[in-house]
Amino acid sequence: MTATWIAAHRAAVIDPHLGFSLFEPRGFTDQTVRQSLRLAGGGEALRVHLSNRYGTQPLRIGGAHLAVRTHGSGIDPASDTPLSFSGSTTVTLAAGEETVSDPVERPVRAGQELTVSLHLPGATGLSTYTAVPYDTGYAVPGDRLTAEVLTGAQELPTGHYLTGVDVLAPEDTRIAVAFGDSWIEGAFTTPGTANSFPAQLGRRLDRGWIVGQGISGNRLLTDGVGARLLSRVDHDVLAVPGVSHVLIHIGLNDLGLPGAQSFPEPPADIPDADTLVAGLTELAGRLRAAGLTVIGGTLGPYAGTVYDGVDTPGGQAVRRQVNDWLRGPDHPFDAVIDIAAAVADPDRPDRIRDEYNAGDGLHLNDAGAKAVADAVDLSLLKL
Repeated sequence: MTATWIAAHRAAVIDPHLGFSLFEPRGFTDQTVRQSLRLAGGGEALRVHLSNRYGTQPLRIGGAHLAVRTHGSGIDPASDTPLSFSGSTTVTLAAGEETVSDPVERPVRAGQELTVSLHLPGATGLSTYTAVPYDTGYAVPGDRLTAEVLTGAQELPTGHYLTGVDVLAPEDTRIAVAFGDSWIEGAFTTPGTANSFPAQLGRRLDRGWIVGQGISGNRLLTDGVGARLLSRVDHDVLAVPGVSHVLIHIGLNDLGLPGAQSFPEPPADIPDADTLVAGLTELAGRLRAAGLTVIGGTLGPYAGTVYDGVDTPGGQAVRRQVNDWLRGPDHPFDAVIDIAAAVADPDRPDRIRDEYNAGDGLHLNDAGAKAVADAVDLSLLKL
């Protein structure tokens, strides 16, 4: 059977220059940055995506290496392979540019941990970054691309420049893109375990897999922590090779972040239910028009969250109205996963059950993410 490139890892990125940020932007100067990922699917070869999408100056990459991860910043030296870009081991990305490496002829499997090391010889400026990468990254001075372990490294809680891996797989391989906010990205699940709900759901599938395009703090309607979801459709879903299905969870930050930003004053710009419904309807329409199967999700509970200003009576009322619409017959999706019901406290349904609460009242722990994954009818994901 003919093979083609299929996405096996994705990481949605944030513009560090936007005015509101939940994460500390940063740059690098003459450093090696080493980051790991776990493949959602396998193939006979792979290629790596790098991005300077939100950079304001050229990004010079003095070298990039791919290796099998051992533990922490460690790599298997026998697997260490220089990446090339149009035949060159160095590449400069103009501001706004993205690139993909030349193919690496190496069989890889689902669940395999790989490490990408980048030597950044100049001052990069603020980086195009990911809020919640697969695992902690590492940075050390100078060119340490081939080092087996990066001793004395600075730990990086955010991801930088590394946006994806494609694998060469049978051309009939189909995947789902999980698209949305922190509940998609897996914020507060255990780093290095791939325990977000999309990742755990993906391990239930007999065919195909799921890649994540979540941004923690992302909103449906408003730019802020990342571009608004409606503006990310083309780049983060439609351009992903192999996509046939989309899983969506979005809206909590539209309801909660206005209060967090205005605290202690009450929020003035929480969208009403009709506005969120209109945005979700537009989202579903654009994705379905592209021929994709679109699976919506009810908005998860967050009453009692520890974050000042996020939990407001107005926001909670809108969440209940939107969820009622999503559970009814008039929504525009091919199907809806009742994410909220899977993790809600039965006695206080606006709150996350204690055993699923990551500790802040807004996010799920590993068990909560598993509860959502287990609540999905796999017949919805005939990939």
